Amino acid sequence: MEQAPSPYADGRLHARPDVLRQVAHQRQQPLEAGTHQLSFADGRKAVLHVPPDANAAGRLLHLVLLLHGAGGQHGGGDHIALAHAIRHGALLLIPDAQGSSWDFLRGGFGPDLAFIDRALLWTMQRYEVDEQAMAIAGFSDGASYALSVGLMNGHIFNDILAFSPGFMAPLRREGLPRVFVSHGKDDKVLPVQRAHAIAQRLAQEGYDVAYEEFEGAHIVSPPIARAALHRLED
Repeated sequence: MEQAPSPYADGRLHARPDVLRQVAHQRQQPLEAGTHQLSFADGRKAVLHVPPDANAAGRLLHLVLLLHGAGGQHGGGDHIALAHAIRHGALLLIPDAQGSSWDFLRGGFGPDLAFIDRALLWTMQRYEVDEQAMAIAGFSDGASYALSVGLMNGHIFNDILAFSPGFMAPLRREGLPRVFVSHGKDDKVLPVQRAHAIAQRLAQEGYDVAYEEFEGAHIVSPPIARAALHRLED
Protein backbone atom coordinates (compact mmCIF):
# COMPACT_ATOMS: atom_id res chain seq x y z
CA MET A 1 0.00 0.00 0.00
CA GLU A 2 1.38 3.39 -0.99
CA GLN A 3 2.08 5.82 1.81
CA ALA A 4 -0.13 8.93 1.70
CA PRO A 5 1.81 12.09 0.85
CA SER A 6 2.57 14.47 3.70
CA PRO A 7 0.04 17.31 4.06
CA TYR A 8 3.14 19.55 4.00
CA ALA A 9 4.50 18.14 0.75
CA ASP A 10 3.52 21.37 -1.02
CA GLY A 11 5.75 23.40 1.32
CA ARG A 12 2.89 25.50 2.66
CA LEU A 13 2.76 26.79 6.24
CA HIS A 14 -0.62 27.47 7.83
CA ALA A 15 0.05 29.33 11.10
CA ARG A 16 -1.00 32.96 10.66
CA PRO A 17 -1.11 35.62 13.42
CA ASP A 18 -3.90 37.56 11.72
CA VAL A 19 -6.13 34.47 11.67
CA LEU A 20 -5.41 33.62 15.32
CA ARG A 21 -6.18 37.18 16.33
CA GLN A 22 -9.75 36.58 15.19
CA VAL A 23 -10.09 33.51 17.43
CA ALA A 24 -9.51 34.92 20.90
CA HIS A 25 -10.61 31.72 22.67
CA GLN A 26 -7.54 29.93 21.30
CA ARG A 27 -5.17 32.17 23.26
CA GLN A 28 -3.02 30.10 25.64
CA GLN A 29 -1.09 30.88 28.80
CA PRO A 30 2.15 32.67 27.85
CA LEU A 31 5.59 31.98 29.28
CA GLU A 32 7.47 34.53 31.34
CA ALA A 33 10.22 36.64 29.79
CA GLY A 34 13.44 34.76 29.15
CA THR A 35 14.87 32.00 26.98
CA HIS A 36 12.97 28.72 27.26
CA GLN A 37 13.60 25.16 26.12
CA LEU A 38 10.36 23.81 24.66
CA SER A 39 9.69 20.05 24.63
CA PHE A 40 6.63 18.74 22.81
CA ALA A 41 4.78 15.48 23.49
CA ASP A 42 6.28 13.74 20.45
CA GLY A 43 9.83 14.53 21.56
CA ARG A 44 10.39 17.48 19.24
CA LYS A 45 12.28 20.41 20.73
CA ALA A 46 12.71 24.14 20.16
CA VAL A 47 14.08 27.20 21.91
CA LEU A 48 11.91 30.29 22.38
CA HIS A 49 13.14 33.65 23.61
CA VAL A 50 10.40 35.86 25.05
CA PRO A 51 11.09 39.57 25.62
CA PRO A 52 9.93 41.51 28.70
CA ASP A 53 6.35 42.79 28.64
CA ALA A 54 5.59 40.51 25.70
CA ASN A 55 1.89 40.59 26.53
CA ALA A 56 1.51 44.31 27.14
CA ALA A 57 -1.82 45.52 25.77
CA GLY A 58 -1.61 46.50 22.13
CA ARG A 59 1.98 45.37 21.70
CA LEU A 60 2.80 43.51 18.47
CA LEU A 61 6.01 41.51 18.53
CA HIS A 62 8.56 40.95 15.79
CA LEU A 63 9.40 37.25 15.32
CA VAL A 64 12.56 35.64 13.96
CA LEU A 65 12.48 31.94 13.05
CA LEU A 66 16.08 30.64 13.02
CA LEU A 67 17.08 27.32 11.39
CA HIS A 68 20.30 25.46 12.13
CA GLY A 69 22.71 23.84 9.70
CA ALA A 70 23.63 20.16 9.48
CA GLY A 71 24.28 18.57 12.85
CA GLY A 72 22.49 21.38 14.67
CA GLN A 73 25.25 23.91 13.96
CA HIS A 74 24.42 27.62 13.79
CA GLY A 75 27.88 28.92 12.92
CA GLY A 76 27.51 31.46 15.73
CA GLY A 77 24.27 32.83 14.30
CA ASP A 78 22.15 31.73 17.26
CA HIS A 79 24.10 33.89 19.72
CA ILE A 80 23.92 36.89 17.39
CA ALA A 81 20.17 36.41 16.85
CA LEU A 82 19.57 36.08 20.59
CA ALA A 83 21.49 39.30 21.28
CA HIS A 84 19.35 41.00 18.62
CA ALA A 85 16.12 39.66 20.14
CA ILE A 86 17.13 40.84 23.61
CA ARG A 87 18.15 44.28 22.35
CA HIS A 88 15.03 44.85 20.24
CA GLY A 89 12.42 43.01 22.29
CA ALA A 90 11.63 40.38 19.65
CA LEU A 91 10.52 36.79 19.80
CA LEU A 92 13.16 34.29 18.64
CA LEU A 93 12.07 30.74 17.76
CA ILE A 94 14.75 28.10 17.09
CA PRO A 95 13.31 24.65 16.23
CA ASP A 96 15.35 21.46 15.90
CA ALA A 97 15.18 19.29 12.81
CA GLN A 98 14.11 15.68 13.31
CA GLY A 99 17.39 14.34 11.97
CA SER A 100 20.82 15.82 11.39
CA SER A 101 19.33 18.21 8.82
CA TRP A 102 15.99 19.34 7.39
CA ASP A 103 13.44 17.06 5.74
CA PHE A 104 13.69 18.50 2.23
CA LEU A 105 17.32 17.40 2.06
CA ARG A 106 16.08 13.86 2.78
CA GLY A 107 13.47 13.74 0.02
CA GLY A 108 10.72 16.30 0.51
CA PHE A 109 8.89 18.67 2.82
CA GLY A 110 7.16 16.78 5.62
CA PRO A 111 7.79 16.26 9.34
CA ASP A 112 10.16 19.19 9.84
CA LEU A 113 7.93 21.69 8.08
CA ALA A 114 4.97 20.34 10.05
CA PHE A 115 6.91 20.89 13.29
CA ILE A 116 7.89 24.42 12.28
CA ASP A 117 4.21 25.13 11.60
CA ARG A 118 3.24 23.68 14.98
CA ALA A 119 5.95 25.66 16.82
CA LEU A 120 4.82 28.87 15.09
CA LEU A 121 1.21 28.15 16.01
CA TRP A 122 2.21 27.40 19.62
CA THR A 123 3.98 30.76 19.77
CA MET A 124 1.19 32.71 18.09
CA GLN A 125 -1.36 31.25 20.50
CA ARG A 126 0.52 32.88 23.36
CA TYR A 127 1.85 36.15 21.93
CA GLU A 128 0.62 38.88 19.60
CA VAL A 129 2.93 38.48 16.62
CA ASP A 130 3.14 41.30 14.09
CA GLU A 131 2.32 39.73 10.71
CA GLN A 132 4.22 42.59 9.08
CA ALA A 133 7.44 41.75 10.94
CA MET A 134 8.16 38.04 10.61
CA ALA A 135 11.52 36.75 9.36
CA ILE A 136 12.94 33.32 8.56
CA ALA A 137 16.70 32.90 8.82
CA GLY A 138 19.23 30.11 8.76
CA PHE A 139 22.85 29.00 8.41
CA SER A 140 24.19 26.51 5.84
CA ASP A 141 21.51 23.80 5.31
CA GLY A 142 19.25 25.99 7.44
CA ALA A 143 19.88 28.89 5.05
CA SER A 144 18.94 26.72 2.06
CA TYR A 145 15.81 25.61 3.90
CA ALA A 146 14.98 29.19 4.95
CA LEU A 147 15.26 30.35 1.33
CA SER A 148 13.08 27.52 0.07
CA VAL A 149 10.39 27.83 2.76
CA GLY A 150 10.50 31.62 2.84
CA LEU A 151 10.01 32.01 -0.91
CA MET A 152 7.07 29.60 -0.83
CA ASN A 153 5.54 31.41 2.16
CA GLY A 154 6.24 35.03 1.36
CA HIS A 155 2.72 35.86 2.54
CA ILE A 156 3.95 35.01 6.05
CA PHE A 157 7.61 36.05 6.05
CA ASN A 158 8.57 39.60 5.19
CA ASP A 159 12.30 38.84 5.31
CA ILE A 160 14.58 35.91 4.51
CA LEU A 161 18.13 35.90 5.92
CA ALA A 162 20.38 33.23 4.39
CA PHE A 163 23.85 32.85 5.92
CA SER A 164 26.07 30.63 3.71
CA PRO A 165 23.34 28.80 1.74
CA GLY A 166 24.08 25.99 -0.71
CA PHE A 167 20.91 26.06 -2.80
CA MET A 168 17.25 26.99 -2.88
CA ALA A 169 14.43 24.74 -4.07
CA PRO A 170 11.01 26.35 -3.62
CA LEU A 171 8.16 24.38 -5.17
CA ARG A 172 6.39 27.66 -5.97
CA ARG A 173 6.63 31.36 -5.08
CA GLU A 174 4.27 33.44 -2.99
CA GLY A 175 4.61 37.08 -1.99
CA LEU A 176 7.76 39.14 -2.41
CA PRO A 177 9.86 39.00 0.77
CA ARG A 178 13.14 40.89 1.10
CA VAL A 179 16.16 38.59 0.87
CA PHE A 180 19.58 38.91 2.51
CA VAL A 181 22.38 36.51 1.50
CA SER A 182 25.92 36.38 2.86
CA HIS A 183 28.78 33.95 2.33
CA GLY A 184 32.45 33.56 3.25
CA LYS A 185 34.92 33.82 0.39
CA ASP A 186 37.02 30.99 1.85
CA ASP A 187 34.13 28.60 2.50
CA LYS A 188 35.32 25.05 1.77
CA VAL A 189 31.98 23.44 2.72
CA LEU A 190 29.67 25.32 0.36
CA PRO A 191 31.41 27.40 -2.34
CA VAL A 192 30.69 31.12 -2.31
CA GLN A 193 29.73 30.96 -5.99
CA ARG A 194 26.51 29.19 -5.02
CA ALA A 195 25.33 32.05 -2.83
CA HIS A 196 26.30 34.62 -5.45
CA ALA A 197 24.26 32.74 -8.07
CA ILE A 198 21.26 32.56 -5.73
CA ALA A 199 21.35 36.29 -5.00
CA GLN A 200 21.82 37.16 -8.66
CA ARG A 201 18.92 34.99 -9.76
CA LEU A 202 16.53 36.39 -7.15
CA ALA A 203 17.48 39.96 -8.02
CA GLN A 204 16.78 39.23 -11.67
CA GLU A 205 13.38 37.87 -10.66
CA GLY A 206 12.46 41.14 -9.00
CA TYR A 207 13.19 40.45 -5.33
CA ASP A 208 14.75 43.10 -3.09
CA VAL A 209 18.11 41.38 -2.51
CA ALA A 210 21.12 42.40 -0.43
CA TYR A 211 24.27 40.31 -0.88
CA GLU A 212 27.46 40.37 1.20
CA GLU A 213 30.69 38.41 0.95
CA PHE A 214 33.24 38.37 3.75
CA GLU A 215 36.77 37.19 4.38
CA GLY A 216 36.14 33.93 6.18
CA ALA A 217 35.09 30.30 6.03
CA HIS A 218 31.83 28.43 6.74
CA ILE A 219 30.58 30.58 9.60
CA VAL A 220 28.22 33.47 10.27
CA SER A 221 30.09 36.78 10.18
CA PRO A 222 29.03 38.69 13.34
CA PRO A 223 29.13 42.23 11.87
CA ILE A 224 27.31 41.14 8.70
CA ALA A 225 24.70 39.15 10.65
CA ARG A 226 24.09 42.08 13.01
CA ALA A 227 23.61 44.38 10.03
CA ALA A 228 21.24 41.88 8.40
CA LEU A 229 19.16 41.57 11.57
CA HIS A 230 19.13 45.34 11.93
CA ARG A 231 17.35 45.51 8.56
CA LEU A 232 14.38 43.82 10.24
CA GLU A 233 13.82 46.92 12.33
CA ASP A 234 13.48 49.19 9.26
